Amino acid sequence: MTDYYAILGVSRDASAEEIKRAYRRLARELHPDVNPDPASQERFKEVTAAYEVLSDPQKRQMFDMGADPLSGSAGFGGFTTGFDFGDIMDAFFGGQGQRGPRTRTRRGQDALIRVQIDLPTAIFGGTQELAIDTATACGSCNGAGASPGSEVLTCTMCRGRGEIQQVQRSFLGQVMTSRPCPQCRGFGTTIPHPCPECSGEGRVRTRRTLTIAIPPGVDNGTRIKLTGEGEVGQNGGGAGDLYVEVIVTDHPVFSREGDALHCTLHVPMTVAALGRSVTIQSLDGDEVLDIRPGTQPGDVLILRGKGAPRLRGGGRGDLNVHLAVEIPRKMDDTQSGLLRQLADLRPDDAPRLAGLDPETSGGLFSRLRGAFTQR
Repeated sequence: MTDYYAILGVSRDASAEEIKRAYRRLARELHPDVNPDPASQERFKEVTAAYEVLSDPQKRQMFDMGADPLSGSAGFGGFTTGFDFGDIMDAFFGGQGQRGPRTRTRRGQDALIRVQIDLPTAIFGGTQELAIDTATACGSCNGAGASPGSEVLTCTMCRGRGEIQQVQRSFLGQVMTSRPCPQCRGFGTTIPHPCPECSGEGRVRTRRTLTIAIPPGVDNGTRIKLTGEGEVGQNGGGAGDLYVEVIVTDHPVFSREGDALHCTLHVPMTVAALGRSVTIQSLDGDEVLDIRPGTQPGDVLILRGKGAPRLRGGGRGDLNVHLAVEIPRKMDDTQSGLLRQLADLRPDDAPRLAGLDPETSGGLFSRLRGAFTQR
């Protein structure tokens, strides 16, 4: 039995790339257009037959098991009928062209839509009904693309291969190249009577209503993935995914930073001075706040666990209540008189620069003034 490995000059464990390189080198040396010597032509046929066997995994396996895949065929007398001239082009030029007909079935594209929700829905979750325009399977042809009662036919030009071959002259002689069939565009089949509803695509664009679940804790920019709810593919192809991007509208009372909520509570100066328990309306319902005597403007009271849920890690953030102490702009004579009495009872209450101790500020300025006057 002929040793095809020896003909190409490669070892029995040679890789496919090594076999291709060996054949390319020998073919360029022995091709009849390059070397017209009859002995070289016979050698070229042997090299080509060896490459036919060793480049095909099934034929190579048969040969390694002791059988000659070319027995009973044209053998070394010429190219065998099962040998594809495209393999020669691949060996010379490293071609990676796709063989065989292309499928009409294509997966649908993913889709993205945006939905607006209010802050309570973002905090506690809920459902949202969406009207979306996407491609759905054609109900008339059931995705086949052919008009009802007609069929998808095998292309008569390429006979279902999806490609046609042409013989061209090159410096190596006549070589055969392949290109997509112009009649079926490489699909191998034709649709003589396309479906009038979908024009042969197997899908139509329609509006449908979809109810989605909003998980608790979503925020601006959060995307919810709905598998298989996107565009339906061509000619019965699977659907893509639908991504819903959340947009949270502004709330008149509460703002959000991460998992924390913030609000501002306006407190009269008498309440800030004397303290009081007040009830506020949070997103969870009524909450009691204890305002301590002597509360200052800008103080923050924290309600633990009343903020936004954490999408990862569980639990909830806090609600931060910022206190704004209100000073009355107008008072009647009675109110003004009472405040004057209070001011008389607190003689130390005087304006001062921040950072100065009220008990020592007078002595400090006196020492500074004395220091300058002594000079």
